[in-house]
Amino acid sequence: MRALAIAATGMSAQQLNVEVIANNIANINTTGFKRARAEFTDLLYQTERLQGVPNRGNENIVPEGAQLGLGVRTAAIRNLHIQGTLAHTNNKLDVAITGNGWLQVTGADGEILYTRAGALNTNATGQLVTVDGYLVEPAITLPPDTVDVSITETGQVFARVGGQAAIQQVGQLTLANFANEAGLDPLGGNLYRETAASGAPVTGNPGDAGYGTLRQFYLESSNVDPVREITELIQAQRAYEMNSKVIQAADDMSSVVTKGIR
Repeated sequence: MRALAIAATGMSAQQLNVEVIANNIANINTTGFKRARAEFTDLLYQTERLQGVPNRGNENIVPEGAQLGLGVRTAAIRNLHIQGTLAHTNNKLDVAITGNGWLQVTGADGEILYTRAGALNTNATGQLVTVDGYLVEPAITLPPDTVDVSITETGQVFARVGGQAAIQQVGQLTLANFANEAGLDPLGGNLYRETAASGAPVTGNPGDAGYGTLRQFYLESSNVDPVREITELIQAQRAYEMNSKVIQAADDMSSVVTKGIR
């Protein structure tokens, strides 16, 4: 009975939907996290009767056919790159991106990766790094006796060295834009990788046309909306239950046929 297979695809789809929602909720407090949404598409249709052809020779054309869908499949899990709210941290090395753009970091194998999580720090040599120790690109090194750091909205990094009243510029933070942010490959750890689907990065300074600005002392919060996630979780749960009811009904119908044959 085809209803069993069709409902099974529906249950599998809703199980995946719940898993995506669960990951969103788990990362509700993850800095720079972008919520995901499962998207589905219908499967092939089985034709019982064609439309637009005559039922018999020299007769009128059949206006409507009979086509039965065979279920659902996962089309994509889309990361929604919507701006998250800004949270004040009082940390002078925290920067949040307001608008478009990604910070660039150097991965463990030398590959350039991208992140929206601007919780920065310095390593033993004074270089700006992420919380996981990845170097910010382009590299910026603070002098050993730095007593204060200032990061402008346009990405200029200034340091005040002990014993000096004047500040000096020590680097320039840049941002990268992509033609298709949804095509970036999420690696975990708030990091993304360029892919053929995302297109090549186009770098520029914060505040330039098409690029966001930086806010020192702030971090971008997750864009997960708990109310939306709970609502979608309930909908997925109800859809899963309905598909299970279809399987139960189809099984009961099969039992009736089996008993009738006996």
